[in-house]
Amino acid sequence: MELLLKNGFVFDPINEINGERMDIAIRNGKIVESVSESKAKKIDVTGLTVMPGGVDIHTHIAGGEVNTGRLLRPEDHVKDVVRKTAITRSGVGYSIPSTFTTGYRYSRMGYTTVMNPSMAPLGAKHTHEELNDIPMLDKATFPLIGDWWFVLENLRKGDLEGCARHVAWMMNTTKGYAIKIVNPGGLESWGFGRNVHSIDDQVPNFGITPREIVQGLAKVNKMLNLPHTIHLHTNNLGLPGNYATTLDTMKALENMSTDGKPVCHITHLQFSSFGGEDWGTMKSAAEEISNYINNHSHMTFDMGQVIFTDTTTMTADGPFEFTLYQLSGHKWVNSDVETETSGGIIPFHYKKKNAVNAIQWSTALELALLIKDPWKMFMTTDHPNGGPFMSYPKIIAWLTSRKARMALLKKCHKKAQKKSLLPTIKRELSLYELAIVTRAGQAKSLGLTSKGHLGLGADADVSVYNLNPETTDIAQNPKIVRRAFADAAYTIKDGNVLVQNGKIVQTVSGKTMWLDVNTTEQLEVDDDMKSRFKEYWTVEYDNYPVYDHYVKVSDPIIIKADV
Repeated sequence: MELLLKNGFVFDPINEINGERMDIAIRNGKIVESVSESKAKKIDVTGLTVMPGGVDIHTHIAGGEVNTGRLLRPEDHVKDVVRKTAITRSGVGYSIPSTFTTGYRYSRMGYTTVMNPSMAPLGAKHTHEELNDIPMLDKATFPLIGDWWFVLENLRKGDLEGCARHVAWMMNTTKGYAIKIVNPGGLESWGFGRNVHSIDDQVPNFGITPREIVQGLAKVNKMLNLPHTIHLHTNNLGLPGNYATTLDTMKALENMSTDGKPVCHITHLQFSSFGGEDWGTMKSAAEEISNYINNHSHMTFDMGQVIFTDTTTMTADGPFEFTLYQLSGHKWVNSDVETETSGGIIPFHYKKKNAVNAIQWSTALELALLIKDPWKMFMTTDHPNGGPFMSYPKIIAWLTSRKARMALLKKCHKKAQKKSLLPTIKRELSLYELAIVTRAGQAKSLGLTSKGHLGLGADADVSVYNLNPETTDIAQNPKIVRRAFADAAYTIKDGNVLVQNGKIVQTVSGKTMWLDVNTTEQLEVDDDMKSRFKEYWTVEYDNYPVYDHYVKVSDPIIIKADV
């Protein structure tokens, strides 16, 4: 039960440790000050890079859209069959890996905690069944609440307390972790074949605007004291000129932060940072977006980096996926989840020689490098929308090496090369900054106080990489960096060694974190609410909640709300 990592180069930004040679002591799954050298198992990590376990704030790994994507794309699996071993289960990839494969591949890269950012409440039981199946990782899931009828009705009436009680009930009922908002107002509009095109458009039948939805739920989030901010997928995502909508959204939330803390996380920012008037004039608006972010501190973001590969796009933003279907002509799945949300799935291939795709690739890197504070901007691909999460080592190489990203830019469409800001950007992230954007910053934004750091009492989630910062110039050796972060020297979860030299040596289940939100006056599920379930939902109310037995390793976080 005791483990001692000896003499590694430790990068732990939350505790301001920047590459110091030191030991990490572990007892009973937690970081401690010291252990008995004679009794503890010792691992010599001399010359290796040591970081907290990786944290992914936004990755689609479970639930209805993921499972439907697997059914839609057998060709995605045929090319990436994973054989069983004496320790691991068989499975398939590529862009939508099966559950066990998902856990193994994240663990091999040194990741220990991931967030599934999109769950239709009606499909919560299925989502948790898949999360149960994913080994090696602690995880949580975000219910889609922004277009839920009870939220829209309460916000229309101006009843924030009533709205807060409904949201608290939904967190407990679905065993969710954060308020997810996708294309606010657009999903309800999509049920009528429509969309919203600005943050001040009216939502059909509700007389409310996206601005009011986002502002209202940001207030509700603070009233409930939830650990993460609202998690927002903006309006007009993926469309030329949408950066103006993104700026309007950020400005609408400026006055919501009264304590200097972020009030919103905008996810996959690359998809919301396009300039131009149409696809022919489409360009990056990373400079405009980053200038705003550098002067304001009320929000956090993640990249949504595009990878040049075949992948599968999936989102609750049904209107966007219909647009993508019209552009690509690929096979397409559309859904309208009753009173709650919508969805769409389309295969997609990002190509270096496609001007729009290449501009998207450049835009995400521009944002990550132009936003000065790494605690604001985190590394993701919006898996699998921008590309599979297994591509993270490539992104790490691009972020830490100008040489690596410029070599790829030279292979891109000439139009994209001319429009790219990358030639003017010399910044290269250090290992310390990399530890922020891949674990410390993400954990802090999520409010996970025992994750993303190696301080006393933290969960003993540690990743060790075969990279010596004293002898390797990471900016000049991107291939070494990619290899190191693709196959961790060690991945340690709750004090258990799961990966050694890129190989799975032990499997564990991992916990499912969820919020047990206690309000001063709990929502009463009355006859009226039950009758609405009978009229509008495909299940009776009694079959709707996720009961305790649905969660294999439950880790409830008790929240005391101010309502």
